[in-house]
Amino acid sequence: MIEVKNLHSGYGRIPILHGINFTMKPGEVVGILGHNGMGKTTLLRTLVGQIKTTQGRIEFDGRDVTFASPSERARAGIGYVPQGRDIFPLLSVMENLKMGEIMRGGESAIPEMLGHFPVLKDLLERPGRGLSGGQQQILALARCLAGRPKLILLDEPTEGIQPSIVDLIAEKLGELKASLGLGIILVEQDIRFIRQLADRVLIIQKGAFVAEISPDQLYDREVVDAHLGI
Repeated sequence: MIEVKNLHSGYGRIPILHGINFTMKPGEVVGILGHNGMGKTTLLRTLVGQIKTTQGRIEFDGRDVTFASPSERARAGIGYVPQGRDIFPLLSVMENLKMGEIMRGGESAIPEMLGHFPVLKDLLERPGRGLSGGQQQILALARCLAGRPKLILLDEPTEGIQPSIVDLIAEKLGELKASLGLGIILVEQDIRFIRQLADRVLIIQKGAFVAEISPDQLYDREVVDAHLGI
């Protein structure tokens, strides 16, 4: 599904990523763990096209998207749910969902999304800013999925969310992975959430991947301390 070779990027003259290499298959969930400031969000923003690649190559679904715009990547099938949700606060829930599918044609996916996330059905006319943090996260995820992506990039989806909503999101992502063959790159500090979803976990330090571990290894305190010190 995606192949990243020797990827470098950063902010202006400040380099952040230093030779990222990885591949993933359709329907795979890859978790990314690392301390703050190690390049996790920069990696997602580079993959989605918000930050320019300074060196290396990104190939998605057999196509070179290294220098493609964010909108071109969205049409190709890359979805992104940033940290902090980034919904449109003055638009209604329904309008937010419509914005999610603006890049795709064909039959609307909104009825399907409301089937997956029925909590939104009674909130369709409410503005985004009137939702709780958990409801906003569900809306951000549903809005992304309304564009029918093949791969979604999730940045800290459990941040500030109550446990019951975290469990709901994990359950739905697991279902969508199985039914749609959805690929997921998951940046997350909640080790329990990553254990639930990830097929494998990559450890990032100072802008480069330094290790790959299995989700089961996250039960081992020595492994966690060795790689993350948390």
